[in-house]
This record gives sequence, C-alpha cells and structure tokens, in this order.
Amino acid sequence: MSIKEYRKKPVVIEAVQLEQNNAVEVARWCGGEAKFMSPAMPSVFIRTLEGTMRADVGDFIIKGVQGEFYPCKPEVFFATYDEVDE
Repeated sequence: MSIKEYRKKPVVIEAVQLEQNNAVEVARWCGGEAKFMSPAMPSVFIRTLEGTMRADVGDFIIKGVQGEFYPCKPEVFFATYDEVDE
C-alpha cells in the first residue's frame, strides 16, 4: 500500500451563518425548514445528500460546488475556509 498526500482544491463556495434573526431567510435560501425551539433558538433542517441535517445558531450553511447544501460547525468552517476579498 502506498499512502499519498493530497491538497484540497481551492474552490470558492457560498455560505451564510445562521443567527437568531435570519433562520427564515436561510431556510428559504437553502430549501430547508426553519423550526423554533424557542424564539431565541431557531434551527434550520436541511435536506443533504446524507439525509436531513440540523443547523443551529452559529453554524454555517454551505452551498457546495454541485449546488448541494449542508451545515458546518463554525470551528470546522474557519479551519477550512477563508473569506474571499473582492
């Protein structure tokens, strides 16, 4: 067996961070469903390639290179992506 190293291709993605006041707009953008466990704690349920996943306040919702959507925890998002300056 020969183990090789690979570098992730530089791909620009679209993403939005779920906040307390934008759950309905985020759900509309990604085709998900906003649910409110309480007025201050919305979640967005997103149909992904792996099944339905939940995004909570602070999570990022990413639109992938093939138009798919999925949630990502902030610590993983910031370790993986840098903001693009235009």
